Amino acid sequence: MNGKAREMAELMSVPEMLEALGGDVSRDTFYKWRQTGKGPRCFALPNGELRCRRSDFLDWLDDLYGRAA
Repeated sequence: MNGKAREMAELMSVPEMLEALGGDVSRDTFYKWRQTGKGPRCFALPNGELRCRRSDFLDWLDDLYGRAA
């Protein structure tokens, strides 16, 4: 797999992020987190769908865990 393909494979959609959070977070809650700056770093595709690098998502989770300690 080349670098670009690997980079694309490491992108997460909103449903994938919600599933990774255990399925207990609603899409509305996720978007509220984004609006208030509490969600993971994401970017919008030209069609408006959000994507997040898997590494950014994991960094966000680690930061949440670190603040809870």
